[in-house]
Amino acid sequence: MKGFQAAATSFLSVFQSQKIDPPNPPCGGTCVSHLRHTCNMLHPQRPTVSLHTCYIGLYTCPMGGCSHVNCPVFSAFVKKPKGQEAEEGSCVVFEAETEKHNAKVKWQCGAKDIDNSKTHVIAADGNKHSFTIPAVTKGDANVYAVIAGGSKVKFELKVIAKPGEGEPSTGPVPAPADPPAPASAEPPATADPPAPAAPTEDGLDNFGKGCLLHAGKTITFVAKVHLGTLLKKPAVKWFKGKWMDLASKCGKHLQLKETYDRKTQVLFRMQIVEAKPNFAGAYRCEVSSRDKFDSCNFDLIVHGRPTFDLTSSIDGKEDSGELDFSGLLKKRATQTNTGPDVDVWEILKKAPVTDYEKIAFQHGITDLRGMLKRLKKMKKEEKKSEAFNKKLDPAYQIEKGHKIKLAIEVTDPNALVKWLKNGQEIQPTGREYMISLQYMLSLYDVLRSEIKICSCELWRYIFESVGNMRYLTINHCSLADDAAYTCVVGEEKCTTELFVKEPPVTIVKDLEDQMVMVGERVELECEVSEEGAPVKWEKDGVELTRDESFKYRFKKDGLKHILIINEATKEDCGHYRVKTNGGESVAELMVQEKDLEVYQSIADLTVKAKEEAFFKCEVSDEKVKGTWYKNGVEVKASSRTHITHVGRIHKLTIDAVTPEDEGDYTFVPEDIKQNRFFKVKIDYVPRQDPPKIHLDCMGRSADSTIIVVAGNKLRLDVPITGDPAPTVIWTKGGKASATKPEDAANKGKAPLSWTVVSEGDGRVHVESTMGHCVFTIEGAERQDEGGYSVIVRNPAGEDTAEINVKVVDVPDPPLAPRVLSVGEDSCVVQWDPPAFDGGQPVIGYVLERKKKQSYRWMRLNFDPYPDTTFEAKRMIEGVAYEMRVYAVNAIGMSRHSAASQPFVPVAPTSEPIGLCIDDISNTTISLKWRTPERVGAAQLEGYGVEYCKEGTDEWVPAFEGLIDRNSVVIKNLCTGDKLHFRVRAYNMAGPSPPARLAQAVSIQEIMQRPKIWIPRNLRQTLVKKVGESINLVIPFQGKPRPTVSWSRDGEPLKPTEVSLRNSDTDTILFIRMAERTHSGKYDLQVQIENVVDTASIHIQIVDLPGSPQDLKITDVWSFNVAIEWKAPKDNGNCDIIGYLVRKADKKTMEWFTVFEQHRRTNCVVSDLVMGNEYVFQVLAINQVGPKQTHHPQVFTSFSPGSRYKSPNYKQHDFSEAAKFTHPLVSRSVIAGYNATLSCSVRGIPKPKVTWYKNKMDISNEAKYRMFSKQGVLTLEIRKPCTFDGGVYTCKAVNDSGEDVVECKLEVRCEYDTRAKPTPASHR
Repeated sequence: MKGFQAAATSFLSVFQSQKIDPPNPPCGGTCVSHLRHTCNMLHPQRPTVSLHTCYIGLYTCPMGGCSHVNCPVFSAFVKKPKGQEAEEGSCVVFEAETEKHNAKVKWQCGAKDIDNSKTHVIAADGNKHSFTIPAVTKGDANVYAVIAGGSKVKFELKVIAKPGEGEPSTGPVPAPADPPAPASAEPPATADPPAPAAPTEDGLDNFGKGCLLHAGKTITFVAKVHLGTLLKKPAVKWFKGKWMDLASKCGKHLQLKETYDRKTQVLFRMQIVEAKPNFAGAYRCEVSSRDKFDSCNFDLIVHGRPTFDLTSSIDGKEDSGELDFSGLLKKRATQTNTGPDVDVWEILKKAPVTDYEKIAFQHGITDLRGMLKRLKKMKKEEKKSEAFNKKLDPAYQIEKGHKIKLAIEVTDPNALVKWLKNGQEIQPTGREYMISLQYMLSLYDVLRSEIKICSCELWRYIFESVGNMRYLTINHCSLADDAAYTCVVGEEKCTTELFVKEPPVTIVKDLEDQMVMVGERVELECEVSEEGAPVKWEKDGVELTRDESFKYRFKKDGLKHILIINEATKEDCGHYRVKTNGGESVAELMVQEKDLEVYQSIADLTVKAKEEAFFKCEVSDEKVKGTWYKNGVEVKASSRTHITHVGRIHKLTIDAVTPEDEGDYTFVPEDIKQNRFFKVKIDYVPRQDPPKIHLDCMGRSADSTIIVVAGNKLRLDVPITGDPAPTVIWTKGGKASATKPEDAANKGKAPLSWTVVSEGDGRVHVESTMGHCVFTIEGAERQDEGGYSVIVRNPAGEDTAEINVKVVDVPDPPLAPRVLSVGEDSCVVQWDPPAFDGGQPVIGYVLERKKKQSYRWMRLNFDPYPDTTFEAKRMIEGVAYEMRVYAVNAIGMSRHSAASQPFVPVAPTSEPIGLCIDDISNTTISLKWRTPERVGAAQLEGYGVEYCKEGTDEWVPAFEGLIDRNSVVIKNLCTGDKLHFRVRAYNMAGPSPPARLAQAVSIQEIMQRPKIWIPRNLRQTLVKKVGESINLVIPFQGKPRPTVSWSRDGEPLKPTEVSLRNSDTDTILFIRMAERTHSGKYDLQVQIENVVDTASIHIQIVDLPGSPQDLKITDVWSFNVAIEWKAPKDNGNCDIIGYLVRKADKKTMEWFTVFEQHRRTNCVVSDLVMGNEYVFQVLAINQVGPKQTHHPQVFTSFSPGSRYKSPNYKQHDFSEAAKFTHPLVSRSVIAGYNATLSCSVRGIPKPKVTWYKNKMDISNEAKYRMFSKQGVLTLEIRKPCTFDGGVYTCKAVNDSGEDVVECKLEVRCEYDTRAKPTPASHR
């Protein structure tokens, strides 16, 4: 209830657009009736709806327990302030009188609170309140309000200028009559009947779950949706009843509005204008956003005489906002009719459309729209229903626990029927009955009679088939059966809705008052009407819950509900209440204390010295605790004094009684005092026994040695006897340890402890108890090893014993291990044994390794390894490791040794491949090779090149250190020597196996035949245009260096025309600007001694052709002319491939091409205009191009007077809509590599192409390039990344239409970006 009251202050009411303050009822808006209409379901993962009701009209408030409908208007004010007009500078007083004395009143100006000050004086006297403005100014003109409880009254102050003449106004403007008093008070005899309140005093009517509204008034419901984590505005729906959507009812009487503010909240408003009695009912507001949903229910009660406006619903202009849903309800109140029952729907189905209004008026139907919808639906069902003779009713209602039978009638008695619940097929839970009457008659030849089907109530769903009837029986309906049920026959179906009404849970057996004693078990039991119904337990108005102490236990046993209190206390007294939704029961629990009884009291005892004293006291309550006292001092438990409490028995035991234990002992329970005194008498018998040491390991033999592990505690418990108590002295290695016994005579008992003094070490000490002497070394060390002697003495004699102590420990850590060698995934490590084995032989070693950059050590062996050399395997090549060692003996494992020096497991590379001789001379040799196939994880450091003379084993390094190239030239060799060569690759692990030449090499130059390598493009005639440059590079081979010579057409080349450059491996011919004289055959000759190799290259320099000769007209006829010419003398050093023929009208001299590439030397020009003069031109064309050749020749028509009329031809429409002939294809590409998307399009005129990515234009993006060639469209994406993936669209548009194609591009990441090096010989 407190939570609802807190929420009501912020969510009470929000009004429509008129600036009217919300009505505040005397309850402050926090009563249950007001709060029932405020729904604030807070949840962090769904939208929150806060529903508020706003009324314009009269309102009532259920104060004082008012629950009837005709509740009068309540106001907290008996006298209200009235608006006034005052002159500037005058004094104004507003007075108000409240119903209650000392009521809190608040004055406001323009919705802001007014504080008491010199300019605004606020006074209160009992129930009379006043607000005074001593000197009115123009700024005081405003709207004021006074608030008391939930009532608010507004009044206005108008300020007028001070007139020059006349008297100012001295009194306030008369106010209207006061409102009537509340219903609970009698109105005065002179009071007028209740009148409607002013518009500013409109209020709110709340009764239970309903909002009361007077007929003809206006109400606004506001739903506040707190957005929370929502990303967009939610959707809202308003319903009346269970299913009617109000969106279709918007109009005159119903308006739906919404206000959206992304930062705060969304306000959805539903306004009902001029409410009518048939608007009453249950309403629901639902808000949803994707998978989040929330709703709020509220009721509306319209109070007043029902009025019917037939004209507004007949003309069809103002009925869109009508909220009459009576035609859609299954059950409704009907007027009493003495005549026979008439089915109005059968009448309407048979009546003409013009009589619908008359029939509806006669039978009380006000919702004409709903009537028409239902008739339309009934007619559709009549037309479509071929499988059903009788369908299910729209809805059924049944109480929880009862049985309901759904029946339909099908047209085909053999039809198969399916029953669905919420769209899921129902499976029978018991025996399924599908009985056909005709089938039973034919099978058993039984007379037609009624067949009864007996069904067990324990079966949940029962299916029956009797003739054309089909039945579904639901036994023991529960809330789970509240659903939509569908009957399916073939492709047709009919649906109904079942409403299960849950009866209130009542208390069948009430709680009973109980009286118990403290500590007893309490069970408060009641019995309810329904099994498993929830109940709530309260104690003195406070709800009981299952807390951490488990004081209260709640038990359910069928219909019984039990509250259990295990151990009752005085605080458990009170009134206990159990509540259900249908009743409650109260019982009183009284808890009383019980008296404590002593069953067995303590008695006096007399004991002797060193004997045991035992006292016992038994009381009635086993939970009562007590305290033992000696001579009034509380007895504390010690090593000799034992205090126990078992059940009802309390014991006190004193071991080895001494004279100090004599006294008066008392046992005092917690609740009462039961005193018993006893006096202990001790008789001393003087005795003297010589001391004796009782040890199993006494003597001088090796058997008396005690072994202790270093760090552990050594405790030598030596049993001794003797009376009086002997003195104990311990010695080690001839040095006695001084002991100082405590003064035993003062306390009359044996000494308790001695302190052993040994070279300032306090770890060694001696303790003595009755009959025992304990020698203890805390944390034994190596220096504690040796022989110990114990001497006991008393007046009767002495005794001695010797004990040898040996301290053993784990061995010292070995020295740091040494790595002897490493392999590809292994290493060999060696270490030295520890200097000290800890007193026990070393049985083995444990090794660990870790990566250098890691902190995690991994154990290599779990069983001790006996040797000091170990091979560690299964390591990763190229990763730095460290090793450490532990020594192990019988005691344990030593500390780890220092870590070894970091090492990297790595294997030598494989041998270099492809070792060969690149070149050789009399004193040098050039070798080359390729990188080894397997380099390994270690970086290749370089290569070592060595050679030795044939017949010897002495390898000489060719260079100091290593070289990093894959080729080398070894110089300063002796001519004629035969040498072997080898190359080895080096890395961190050392040299690789050598790569050798197959045989010894003789150091002398070898002649190589000359050979010219003509490039492929020069094996055909090289054609160049005049003015272009020529650069020929011709490689050759041969040793020693050959002689190179060039010639053209058998003549040597002139240095002024051609530039030549020769090297050991090629020759270059260069012409800066080619001329036609450079054409010809060029011969190249390479010669070594008498061996020659030659090659020829043909070069052709071409130019534009000359002009055709002898252009003339050979014939003219009609519109045609025949011309001919001769080939040009100069063809430009290449063949003529055609002629370009053009014509021009002499008047315009605008040239038109007649033939572009005419191959013959004559042609006929057609389509000439008679009477015009023409000029003709012929150009020769070779592979270089055309060249103007001849002056134009004039042709004059022979018929200047005739006119030619060209025929009119219909122009052909070549336009074609843009259309893609080849679509885009989805691709998957690798990031970093250019990607292209291609398609083809056709259309006339040429369509305009636009590219899009994810529907965004990318035409101006620098990352993309667009190409269009002969209708083929290409989009190039430069080095795409993963963000460039998406849907790409190409759109082509022209005047005749447009077309679109699209594809999906996926960009994958390239995980292996390392490129394998390419050997120099493969480049």
